[in-house]
Amino acid sequence: MAKSLIVYVSVHHGNTKRVASAISKVLGARLLELDKASVRALKDYGLLGFGSGIYHGKHSADLLKFVDKLPDAKGNRAFIFSTSGGSDRNNHAALRKKLIAKDFEVAGEFNCPGFDTYGPLQLIGGVNKGRPDAKDLRRAAEFAKGLKSKS
Repeated sequence: MAKSLIVYVSVHHGNTKRVASAISKVLGARLLELDKASVRALKDYGLLGFGSGIYHGKHSADLLKFVDKLPDAKGNRAFIFSTSGGSDRNNHAALRKKLIAKDFEVAGEFNCPGFDTYGPLQLIGGVNKGRPDAKDLRRAAEFAKGLKSKS
């Protein structure tokens, strides 16, 4: 199995960090918050994971900008993951398009609900309380096992 690294953004409630950690445990991957990541740090890894919450139908703008800076990745594999609170759940199109443009093979994608109190949702106490839950994290681990079996 190729060395693995997961770059993630987890802003409000730690939702994405919990999913990243569940995936990391199965893959034996290094976890790296985006603000500590550098393009140069990624060169030693054959499998890269990129994830964040979904904001207005897309991954974090900072994560998308980071992927724009990556060099051509011919021969490297990537996976995408996210957490989301609203109806824009599982919208990975923008990130997937950027990774494919960089010549990554997108090996898989994972999404689960995440506790969300953004904007007007705070007035009602948020949505998806308690998510990701144990079942979501088991699903994330199963997703990672599938990535591992494809290597």
